[in-house]
Amino acid sequence: MPRYAMKIEYDGGPFAGWQRQDGLPTVQGAVEAALARLEDDLPSIAAAGRTDAGVHATGQVAQCDMAREWDPFRLSEAVNYHLKPQPVAVTACARVSDDWHARFSAIERRYIYRIVNRRAPLALEAGKAWAVKAPLEVDPMRKAALHLIGKHDFTTFRSTLCQAKSPVKTLNELRIEALHGPSGPEIRFHLRARSFLHNQVRSIVGTLERVGAGKWAPEDVKDALEARDRSRCGPVAPPEGLCLNGVRYPEPVF
Repeated sequence: MPRYAMKIEYDGGPFAGWQRQDGLPTVQGAVEAALARLEDDLPSIAAAGRTDAGVHATGQVAQCDMAREWDPFRLSEAVNYHLKPQPVAVTACARVSDDWHARFSAIERRYIYRIVNRRAPLALEAGKAWAVKAPLEVDPMRKAALHLIGKHDFTTFRSTLCQAKSPVKTLNELRIEALHGPSGPEIRFHLRARSFLHNQVRSIVGTLERVGAGKWAPEDVKDALEARDRSRCGPVAPPEGLCLNGVRYPEPVF
């Protein structure tokens, strides 16, 4: 069966996450339903990451095995036709080797988390960013973030439901950008790693927000990390600010 890679964009708001769940709307379920309109009895698809309910993506990557050869452009057009009107779109498609795997072949995932820092509630971008009313100081957050870059035991920053075999991960980048976005003052957290623990990004951002608000000192984040204790984590940031914006492979796919 020829294998295809698909780059997928979606608004996570209406979905109970990526992974298929009985009786609940999911992104995987939506894509598989669209594929089922093209061919019968297709295997389930696999993705580079299982985003949680409410989390968005501009660069999710999934694989599908088709019964016959398709022109990649025509396949993406056909899938997009059957995805309407759901907020999911295939933005690129490519034929890949039979041993290529969307999850296991990936060597890096990239996430962006957005905070809009203003008192007024969000109107146009509701559900696309975390609206934080209290002013946040970026420099203390940047100092705190330095303690998290590199290889660490991230037990403090992972969900108790996390199924990863080890809490040790290497965070290659944690960059905090301050800018004036379309809705006002905005803080963006850019994170890169080969893989992430369940809730790791949102746990890190929620903790750093406490530093920016002056409730924690930068050194408190170092202490929390070294404690390897989930109870030492700050609040978990809400899902709507998080977006999976890229997956990297040893060789370019699209």
